[in-house]
Amino acid sequence: MEQWLDVQTLIWLFPIMFIIHDFEEIIMVEKWMKQNSDVIYERVPRKIAERVIKQFSMTTAQFAVAVLVIFLFVSSSTIMANQFVIQGSLANIYIFTIITLTFFLHSFSHIGQSIFLRSITPGSFTSMIIIIPYSLVLYNTLLLNGILTWEIIFACLPFVLLIIPIALLAHWIGKKAV
Repeated sequence: MEQWLDVQTLIWLFPIMFIIHDFEEIIMVEKWMKQNSDVIYERVPRKIAERVIKQFSMTTAQFAVAVLVIFLFVSSSTIMANQFVIQGSLANIYIFTIITLTFFLHSFSHIGQSIFLRSITPGSFTSMIIIIPYSLVLYNTLLLNGILTWEIIFACLPFVLLIIPIALLAHWIGKKAV
């Protein structure tokens, strides 16, 4: 596989994987929320259910704008990671690591939501068949090629939490822009 899937190709595949996954969410989220809000209220404590429904009750267009905002971060981190591979320490692998770790861990939240709600949730299908396998291949390749170390991964892990306000801001922008 390494003959045709080198490090730079794997890095440049990240925005594509992001878009494939988020297209599934964009297409499904509005209709799914309308059809499943009762299930959320049944299975989740009321205050949390209200927050989840308020956060994700948006039109397809609003959600697409939110995805666009996040895509800007995904694309920027990909460019920086590619520059890191080409130029070494003059560029940055940390932001790419934080964003890809967020993406990887986020895919498990889709699977967990599907199990908890006993329903296929938006994003769960691509999480299982695309995001988790891609992420495992990406991290394995970056580790084997010395681009990432376990120390970098563990150092970046706490910063994954900083992506939450960015995602919330993206949702707010999506709701205000459309």
